[in-house]
Amino acid sequence: MVTFLFRRLLNLIPTFFLATVLVFVVIQLAPGDFLTPARLNPGISAQQLQNLADSFGLNKPFVEQYFQWLWNMLHGNMGLSFSYTQPVLDVAWPRVLNSMKLVLVYLVLFYAISVPLGVYGAVKQYSLGDRISGVFFYFLLGFPSFFIALLTIFGVLKLRQATGWNIPIIGMTSDGYDQLSLLGKFWDTLKHLIIPGLVLALGSVAGFTRVLRGQMLENLRSDYIRTARSKGVPEFSVIYKHTLRNAMIPFVAGIGGLLPGLITGAGFVEVVFAYPGITPMLLDALGAQDFYLIAAFAILPMIFLFLGNAISDILLAVVDPRIRFN
Repeated sequence: MVTFLFRRLLNLIPTFFLATVLVFVVIQLAPGDFLTPARLNPGISAQQLQNLADSFGLNKPFVEQYFQWLWNMLHGNMGLSFSYTQPVLDVAWPRVLNSMKLVLVYLVLFYAISVPLGVYGAVKQYSLGDRISGVFFYFLLGFPSFFIALLTIFGVLKLRQATGWNIPIIGMTSDGYDQLSLLGKFWDTLKHLIIPGLVLALGSVAGFTRVLRGQMLENLRSDYIRTARSKGVPEFSVIYKHTLRNAMIPFVAGIGGLLPGLITGAGFVEVVFAYPGITPMLLDALGAQDFYLIAAFAILPMIFLFLGNAISDILLAVVDPRIRFN
C-alpha cells in the first residue's frame, strides 16, 4: 500500500504542475495585470506596489513570473489580497474552515437520509413507502439548490410565526456569540448549519438514493446472497454486511471527489443564507479582480482532490478485501 501511494504521489506531481500552469495562464489572460486593481486602491502605497512587483517578479517575462509565483506558493506564500491588503491565506483560510463546517454537516445529513432510504427501497421494493419516497425525491430533482433554499426559508419563517421558535436561518452565529461558553458556541453554530446543510442534502439525496437502491437490488439477486441465506445467515447480516458493503463500492471510489467539495463550498446556498463561506468571497474577488485570491481558491481544491483520491484508494481496500495494491 505504501509503495502504491508513493507511486501515486509521483504521478500527481506533473499533474499538479500542469494544473498550476493552466491556472496561471487563465489569470494572465484577464484584462490588466496583477497590479491593476492594486494601483486603483488608495490604501496601497507606491512602495507596497514596488515591493509586490519585486516579490513576485511582475516586471519579469511571463515564464519567470510563473516560476516565481510557483516558488512562493510552494513556500506557503500565495500572494497579497488586493481587496483586503492582507496575505491570501490569512483572508481565505477562515472562509475555507466555515465552508468545511457546512459541508461536513451536509455530508452527515446526506448519508443519514440517503443510505437508509436506499436500503429500504431495495428491501421493500415497490412498497408504499418506496413509491412515496421515489416520487418525492424525483420531484426534488427538478429544483436547483438555491430554489429549494428559498422555499425552505419561506417555510421556516412561517413556522417561526406560527410557533414562536427561534430557528436561525441567516449567517453563521447569533448576536452575543463571543460571550457564550465553548459548548454554547458549538450549539449556536450547529443551529445555524442545520437548515442550509439540510437544503444541500435534499438537493443531492434523490440521485444517490435511487442509484444505491439499484445497486442493492442487483446484489440481492446475486448467487452469493442466495448462498448466504441458504446457510442460515441472519437477514440483518445479509443486508448490511454483505449486500450494502458491496453496493457501496462504487460510491467509495468516488469519495475522492468529496474533499474538493469541502473547499469549494456550498455554492449559492451560502449566498442565499448569507453564510460567510467561500462562494460569497469568491464572487467578490471575481468582481474586484483579486487575482491572487482567485488563484488560491483554484489551487486548494486541486490539492484536496489529490488527497481525496489517495483516501479513496485506501478505503476501497478496506471495503473490498479482494482489492490489492502492488
